[in-house]
Amino acid sequence: MRRQVTTYYLEMNDPSELQPARAVVAELELRQARILAPELNRFLYTAVGGDWFWVDRLSWSYQHWFEHLNRPELETWVAYLSGTPAGYFELERQARGAVELAYFGLLPQFIGRGIGRLLLTHAVERAWELGARRVWLHTCTLDSPAALNNYRARGFRVYREETEEKELPDRSPGPWPGAR
Repeated sequence: MRRQVTTYYLEMNDPSELQPARAVVAELELRQARILAPELNRFLYTAVGGDWFWVDRLSWSYQHWFEHLNRPELETWVAYLSGTPAGYFELERQARGAVELAYFGLLPQFIGRGIGRLLLTHAVERAWELGARRVWLHTCTLDSPAALNNYRARGFRVYREETEEKELPDRSPGPWPGAR
């Protein structure tokens, strides 16, 4: 099926632009995944992105995942609520001091609890800790309707928009075939 998709590119150019969320979510814990585990990243990718047409990495082999993750410029952080993975983000250090928030999101059952605001705050703070001169990301109209608003509320500004036709499956794949 062909669909019009608008992609929004957002950025922050100074740590003072961050509008942090400081609410407390009981039993929320954020931890960096320090041991290379392609299985973990693939699980998070499918569990978070399955409802939003995250399909570009579904065909990746184990070796492709391994090589992608086995780079010093990439970090994966996982949010746990009461010991259960609730969401994650990937940061990637790039040329000229840029840090991309490459992937970010929550598992469906954790959306709407304030976790996304806190996780995004942590992601941006961590990007600045890495020495970023610019933190950027992109999202699109296939993503959660709350995503763009969360990014803007934390201080990101849209610097470019692109709309194009994309060929997509009739339905989002879900976290695994037949899950929804």
